[in-house]
Amino acid sequence: MPIFTYEGKTSAGKNIKGEYTAENRDEIFKYLRSKGILATKVKRKAKSISLKFGTGINTEDVTNFARQFASMISAGLPLVQCLNILSEQTENPNFKERLTAVTAGVETGNSLADSLGKHPDVFPELFINMIAAGEIGGILDTILLRLATFLEKAAALKRKIKGVMMYPLVISVVLVLAVAALLIFVIPVFSNMFAEFGADLPAMTQIVVNMSNFLKTPSKILPLIGIAVFLGFAFKKYQSTKEGRYNIDKLILKIPVLGDLAKKSSVAQFSRTLGTLLSSGVSILEALEITGKTASNMVVRRALLSMIAAISEGKTITEPMKATGVFPPMVIQMVAVGEESGGLDQMLTKIADFYDEEVNAAVETLTSIMEPIIIVILAVVMGATLIAMYLPMFDMISAVGG
Repeated sequence: MPIFTYEGKTSAGKNIKGEYTAENRDEIFKYLRSKGILATKVKRKAKSISLKFGTGINTEDVTNFARQFASMISAGLPLVQCLNILSEQTENPNFKERLTAVTAGVETGNSLADSLGKHPDVFPELFINMIAAGEIGGILDTILLRLATFLEKAAALKRKIKGVMMYPLVISVVLVLAVAALLIFVIPVFSNMFAEFGADLPAMTQIVVNMSNFLKTPSKILPLIGIAVFLGFAFKKYQSTKEGRYNIDKLILKIPVLGDLAKKSSVAQFSRTLGTLLSSGVSILEALEITGKTASNMVVRRALLSMIAAISEGKTITEPMKATGVFPPMVIQMVAVGEESGGLDQMLTKIADFYDEEVNAAVETLTSIMEPIIIVILAVVMGATLIAMYLPMFDMISAVGG
């Protein structure tokens, strides 16, 4: 949103200057009138050049905002006063700027949901729709608490998945760096010594020496680095397309152990999101559409969006859900029970809790499997490199002894 500088006078004749974030000049004038300020000059502030990636606002900021906002609303504080307090208290300058703009929107007569909706990069569609339902139903504090709980659980699930992915990545990087250091700095010392000895090197040693020579030759290694960078960009480009993302997500679901973890986390996310929306008064079709758009796995996203047409024709949620072939039988059965009993939102929450535990178990299983495998690979690579260097030394000792 653009920032405007303004000058004006109060009813007492006092000159006043300031800055304000708004969509346009009309919104600025409307805001100043509401404060009893007669604007004499309004100018759009020139943008400063800065290197900033993303919004600088994380999930924790939004979660704390929702929880504190709920406490203030339940205590009976007016909406604008709550927003002003939260804006002043937040330590994140980027979030403070957004909350100031949201406050301005509410002060000029817009609903809270509409004002938040002007910042989709901070407040997702799910957040906006639940706030709108809370405003209509008069249960904004309850909705905000549900949102805070939802965001906390979603963030915890994301951290678990990232954690299990980071472990092998870090170990792999350490392994590659360690082997590269051996080949570039240590092996050449041995190689020169073997050259002076003059004997033929064992095949294993010769392979290691050749690899060392290869890494030390820029004309040979630079083309490989170029190819690797090109393939990385090509993969990212393919992944950015809808079909590419779908095919990659589909492949992930088929990978042993990792695919099981991806499916369980997707089911947990789907159940938590849909259950939270339904319990907040959002219609089933709208809730499915929002859940589909926020699904991280494209296979699950397409499955959910395909269900909407069938449900709009009068079918129950269970029938199209089963037809997708994505959801486990237990989930379908529990959803069917929830539909029949009229407690679908509660049943979905139970499914989400169950699959959160399943994800925890899957993470522990995957970690326990990867740890020994990575250790064995590390030991084999480092051990084979060292043995390859010592083999010629045995021949040298034998020759000297003879």
